[in-house]
Amino acid sequence: MTEKGGAPGHGTSKEENPRTEAEPLIRVRGLTRSFRKDSQLIEVLRGVDLDVGGGESLAITGASGVGKSTLMHIMGTLDRPTSGIVLYEGRDVFKWDDGELARFRNRSIGFVFQFHHLLPELTALENVMMPALIQGIKKRQAALMARDVLGELGMSHRLQHKPGELSGGEQQRVAIARALVLQPRVILADEPTGNLDRRTGEGVEELLLAVKERLGATLVVVTHNPGLSKKMQTQVELVDGILGYTPRSGDGKGRKS
Repeated sequence: MTEKGGAPGHGTSKEENPRTEAEPLIRVRGLTRSFRKDSQLIEVLRGVDLDVGGGESLAITGASGVGKSTLMHIMGTLDRPTSGIVLYEGRDVFKWDDGELARFRNRSIGFVFQFHHLLPELTALENVMMPALIQGIKKRQAALMARDVLGELGMSHRLQHKPGELSGGEQQRVAIARALVLQPRVILADEPTGNLDRRTGEGVEELLLAVKERLGATLVVVTHNPGLSKKMQTQVELVDGILGYTPRSGDGKGRKS
């Protein structure tokens, strides 16, 4: 794949194009994940290889049930693989214990899910404060940080409203603000517009891309939405537990990951 802005390419073997550039931000190698149901072994991921560069945007597509969310959860350290490695800047994160992983995840990765997962008893401001409080930041500073990011997302007038008092688009904006409050280097979004109407969804898409550019963050999106996937620099498709590179229009490439 042609490199974008100096980000490492996907699916380029050592023989095809020896690497001289810096290591990718995220490197996945030989990733497998299987589950046992009764006496049957279900292999969801069957040897996934993937590089994601710093500041890159990537869409993971594929049919329902092929393991896209499973892959994202492992990349986000919410789940551990059956085998294989996930490196962040060359560090094998699954060598860490659960406490180290949780601290890394809270500090470095922002999550946006299809369902906003906001705490219903908390206000928008309080929901967005949570990652900062978990990080050990004092309540007053956490509130200032949450106010700032909610303001940037056009939610200053909704700070004291609880999730049940917000529209679907507003709920997702609060969820995005929560993901961004610590200014993570990586944003992982799992069907972020799946529950929204087209117009609201397009607004959320543009918001994610604008925030990604402002922070210089890496954005990885799992989506069925072809419009959203085409806005990413790179698209990969998960088929039968393996990733394949999907070229952009006119790109003319198609090397496997």
